Amino acid sequence: MFRQEYANLSIFEGLDPQQIGLLSPFMEEVRFSTDTVIFDQGQLADCLYILLDGEVIINYKPYDGPSLIVARIFPGGVFGWSSVLSHDQYSSGAVASHDCVVYRIRAQSLQRICDCYPDTGRALLERLAGVIAERLRNTHASILNLLSQGIDTNGSCLKRDGEK
Repeated sequence: MFRQEYANLSIFEGLDPQQIGLLSPFMEEVRFSTDTVIFDQGQLADCLYILLDGEVIINYKPYDGPSLIVARIFPGGVFGWSSVLSHDQYSSGAVASHDCVVYRIRAQSLQRICDCYPDTGRALLERLAGVIAERLRNTHASILNLLSQGIDTNGSCLKRDGEK
């Protein structure tokens, strides 16, 4: 069953109504209230999420430091993509920073879509690859900014050991 609101989501850009209709039975609408943990870093990566309304914070906890906010997801954004990258666990956590509504797709369902409807699966995975690539570009900039805040940038790090 095709739902018009799916067509407005950037993840489905380029898919025709029939292809989107094939995905529809696999999408579950879920609501999360503010401060709800959607998934934790290290938790079983079993679902992909598409944000319809609200905001989600993606955080990463390095083993040797405090948790860092690496991304903010806004309506139309996708998160939880560890589940489609053959990762057993989510590489970061997700928390609803505002009340939110998401579509949740189980990784097993995505695999079934790819198996049963290869053209639709391929089109969806190509869109997802674009989303992931953009997020990685943005995450890289965010992490570089965080790192540079804690580093003395007056040039002294460029001097060789023993130089004054």
